[in-house]
Amino acid sequence: MNHQVHISRNPEEFEKILELRFKVLRAPWNQSKASATDEKENESYNAYILSSEGGVIACGRLQENENKVGQIRYMAVDANWQGKGLGKTILETLETKAKELGFKKIELQARENALEFYKSNKYSIDEKSFLLWGQIQHYKMSKTLNFEP
Repeated sequence: MNHQVHISRNPEEFEKILELRFKVLRAPWNQSKASATDEKENESYNAYILSSEGGVIACGRLQENENKVGQIRYMAVDANWQGKGLGKTILETLETKAKELGFKKIELQARENALEFYKSNKYSIDEKSFLLWGQIQHYKMSKTLNFEP
């Protein structure tokens, strides 16, 4: 099954993305829905995949940091859809966008349970970073973007 990736273009689409972020990344740790977003939304690229019923089942965001370095944040795949390649599809879409924008590198903060996913997509661990909510170990990872001639 081929899943088309969309880029959020309006508040209604973003609200559906926020619902998935909250469900996967915040609710299990009793965190607020507000913690699933930040002030960089309007200048970032939110990629998402819809189910045939119209709900967001996978998402991720690319933002620009300093010096042409991109950062991927808020990667989430609905539990019922994990293991089907949707996260990889979102990641590849965001990497392609980063190349279009001339980014030299992508950084991210990976949760411990996502390390193997990112390693399989050629990200390397730079350092053990922070412990979110005193429970979720994160690791700073990065990938240098290679530009095809």
